[in-house]
Amino acid sequence: MSNELDFLSRRVAAGKMNRRDFLGRAAALGVTASFANSLLASAARAAGPVKGGILKAGLVGGESTNSLDPALFMTQVPFSFGKQWGEMIVELSPDGALEYRIAEEIGSSDDAKVWTLKIRDGIEFHNGKTVTAEDVAATLERHSDEGSKSGALGYMKGIDSIKVNGKEVVLTLKEANADLPYLLSDYHLIVQPNGGKDGADAGISAGPYKVTVNEPGIRHGGERFANYWQADKMGHADQVEIIVINDATARTSALQGGQVHMINRVEPKIVDLIKRVPGVTIRNHSGPGHYVFIMHCNTAPFDNNDLRMALKLAMDREEMLDKILRGYGSLGNDFPINASYPLFSDDIEQRKFDPDKAAFHYKKSGHSGSVLLRTSDVAFPGAVDAAQLYQQSCAKAGITIEVKREPGDGYWSEVWNKQPFCTSYWGGRSTQDQMYSTAYISTADWNDTRFLREDFDKMVFAARAELDNDKRKAMYRDMAMIVRDEGGLILPMFNQFIDATGPKVGGWIEDPHQELMNGYALSKCWLEA
Repeated sequence: MSNELDFLSRRVAAGKMNRRDFLGRAAALGVTASFANSLLASAARAAGPVKGGILKAGLVGGESTNSLDPALFMTQVPFSFGKQWGEMIVELSPDGALEYRIAEEIGSSDDAKVWTLKIRDGIEFHNGKTVTAEDVAATLERHSDEGSKSGALGYMKGIDSIKVNGKEVVLTLKEANADLPYLLSDYHLIVQPNGGKDGADAGISAGPYKVTVNEPGIRHGGERFANYWQADKMGHADQVEIIVINDATARTSALQGGQVHMINRVEPKIVDLIKRVPGVTIRNHSGPGHYVFIMHCNTAPFDNNDLRMALKLAMDREEMLDKILRGYGSLGNDFPINASYPLFSDDIEQRKFDPDKAAFHYKKSGHSGSVLLRTSDVAFPGAVDAAQLYQQSCAKAGITIEVKREPGDGYWSEVWNKQPFCTSYWGGRSTQDQMYSTAYISTADWNDTRFLREDFDKMVFAARAELDNDKRKAMYRDMAMIVRDEGGLILPMFNQFIDATGPKVGGWIEDPHQELMNGYALSKCWLEA
């Protein structure tokens, strides 16, 4: 049976048999649809990519306020569209290895304080200009500038000087950092002509697609860049299009009806139903992504740690995991690191729902009256339901939560990182240092819990400079305990990324770093004949 299916799947890949007939034959042999589709995907990859067509995605995470300035990317649509037109200094491969892009080589001094990036020859920007070391240096300079409001600013501040030496960019750090090459894979650091200083939102880089449509909150599109330097690996479709569909039901319907070829953020509660749709494949995988309830530690009433602890203990994590993620995730423990990070400490006691202890801390805090929690459908799949579940578990501890449902458009610009208590999500980062530097050091623009602790900042910097992994792991454990017990983060669950593709999508590869193949699904996939 296995040999027969292998043979038939190769016939489909070669265009000599259609998918429907193959699936019918597989069903007759007693093979599940998911296994049959996996055989087709493997055969398609072996046969090589198919060029041509328009590949479309329907995505949640787009707003009318979105910009093409990579420094300002914060939601799924700018992130994914940026991966189509932007080119990076380096990237992470699906197995976590460093993948060189515009930099063809990176080396460091023995103390990891001076890093040299050798810039690859022959890469062209969409405007015809050749990418130079000066462009890379200017990109890093811009994202190191307070005025850029870059999401990468937290750790870019660790760079003391940026110099160009011929085809090389030399970075001198304030403190040693063994993780620096991995930090340069941050999705904000798209290399632009003169670093974007002359037009940060022009949408010009050296990626596989040139920007042709940019209608924030509605749709974005690109056409294949003829001179892309990796044309054999990415940019298979003639055109790519992202349609913003923030409503989960509409997004799913668009996939089922064939209006789009892939969607992100399939709600866990409908995964089993979607699996039954002919030709649709669920693409789910674990990673560093997490769904959160965030409190501003410097804003009343959340400036009281007893109140913060009461709200953490009043979270029924197991119920949240069961009813919101339906098992497509794992328990969180109020710090943003899980086993997807190499230096994760798995010996930290799991925080559990304890209404009695929560009531004790709540009384000790002296707070009275309701606590306002803002949420929205775009915060994460099931966020409104999650807020209501949390409201119920808090009630068991004598804590009254008022849930306010905010509109999706404007949530990321007017609620997140502005209002003192709201639901949100993080996709995670490539290293612990990058995660803590982006969201927890005092100077980070994305410090969305307003966790402002000079002693914690020093711990982050010291861990960066520590080259002994055992010592470094112990330091990260100490940092996790501080965030867990004193910070403003309530992290009930780490989510799986759940995407879905339609019947004609070939070339899908599992990538644990982010949704939609770390954002590259439109570039790396193709439309099968």
